[in-house]
Amino acid sequence: MSESLSLTGIGPPSDTKDQKSKSYAVNVQQENMSLNANGSPPYDPHAHRILEHPTTNSETLIHLLKGSLGTGILAMPNAFYNSGLLIGTVGTILIGILCTYCLHVLVRSQYLLCKRHRVPILSYPDSMKYALQDGPAFLKFGVPLSAIVVDGFLIVYQLGICCVYIMFIGTSIQQVMDIYIQPLNERYYMLMMLIPLVSIILIRNLKLLAPFSQGANIITFVGLAIVLWYIFTDLPPISSRPLIGEPRKYTLFVGTTLFALEAVGVVLALENNMKTPASFGGTTGVLNIGMTIITVMYVGMGFFGYVKYGEDAKGSVTLNLPEKDYLCQAVKLIFAFAIFITYALQAYVPVDIIWNTYMKKRIQNWDKTTMEYLLRISVVVVTFLLAVAIPLLELFISLFGALCLSVLGIGFPALIEICVLWPERNFGRFNYVLIKDIILIIIGILALVLGTYISLQDIAKKL
Repeated sequence: MSESLSLTGIGPPSDTKDQKSKSYAVNVQQENMSLNANGSPPYDPHAHRILEHPTTNSETLIHLLKGSLGTGILAMPNAFYNSGLLIGTVGTILIGILCTYCLHVLVRSQYLLCKRHRVPILSYPDSMKYALQDGPAFLKFGVPLSAIVVDGFLIVYQLGICCVYIMFIGTSIQQVMDIYIQPLNERYYMLMMLIPLVSIILIRNLKLLAPFSQGANIITFVGLAIVLWYIFTDLPPISSRPLIGEPRKYTLFVGTTLFALEAVGVVLALENNMKTPASFGGTTGVLNIGMTIITVMYVGMGFFGYVKYGEDAKGSVTLNLPEKDYLCQAVKLIFAFAIFITYALQAYVPVDIIWNTYMKKRIQNWDKTTMEYLLRISVVVVTFLLAVAIPLLELFISLFGALCLSVLGIGFPALIEICVLWPERNFGRFNYVLIKDIILIIIGILALVLGTYISLQDIAKKL
């Protein structure tokens, strides 16, 4: 899942009946008792949020589902090629459960931090900083750099998404145009998109893009329906594809699936903007319902897309559609347009972090508007150069999924929870929460190291 517009937000798993069996409720109760003991009333971050346009539960669920229908779901058949049908199905479900659980961990840990520090909202980087301040003494050395590290991973991830988008646009246009004119390398079509990409990112008011974004959402749904129709037309027997893939490629599967499923940015943004954020968590909360639907969709697309195209499954299943079919050509172009519009939204995140956190306050002798425009242009140029230098769509998706989301979506949430619970040492019976979080951190590190290594190795082989 790669749609991410903001990186702030907090919220508890809430509904009274869901809290009864959760350690979260115990932690909140202890926070309340601590505050009361200090002579101040309990603080509820949700009650202090000021939202201009809060979203309802159903609207939040729709936004969560819309955010999943990007390049990630189109890459799932290629992910299943790297794993096999059985490993892909089980693995996607397990990764979906893992991602959902880690999102719950992050959301409720942020809620406890906000409650403890009596603030209505904390960004992801600030959450890490405050958590380390409350955590074990041997981790406090990382406090000064913690926000920078989190921002760094967020920036790299968003720039990676932008690189993937440029490759997707260039390759999609190439497949259509090669039928009608002299075939050209996809790099030329990426170059042709450079000026339009610069133009759209110079739009500072995202509201101006809203009508185009809504249109892109509609045509994306239509495009997916057409893709599924082609997949299920003359579908080969399931027995024609292996159940278990090559073990060496499992890390590529994990990286691609993390890229597709992990939604830390969009989840925090959506929870932060809810009218009733207490409904976000819980067994039947918005997050669980949304991630269940998304995981089923991704398993279905990956499974049947791989059954259809086998080892020929490309980084985007749209690239497997018949090249001379007019409807298929239309699908490729409308997806290219939708991703073009979404590029501006994705690029907004690194621009916002770099400009508002690191550049704006330090620029004294230069015109700030000019410098912001130069930053925006630089983001496009950097992502363009990376895409042109290494136009390997499926490997880039796996690389950035392993490099960034293993840390942002698994490792960091577990570390934050350890630090948040550290002052009271409330890790449950036999310290099971501490042990669980350490295991999650190890999983995140292994996914980061092995996934990045294999992806870079395969990229080097194809250059």
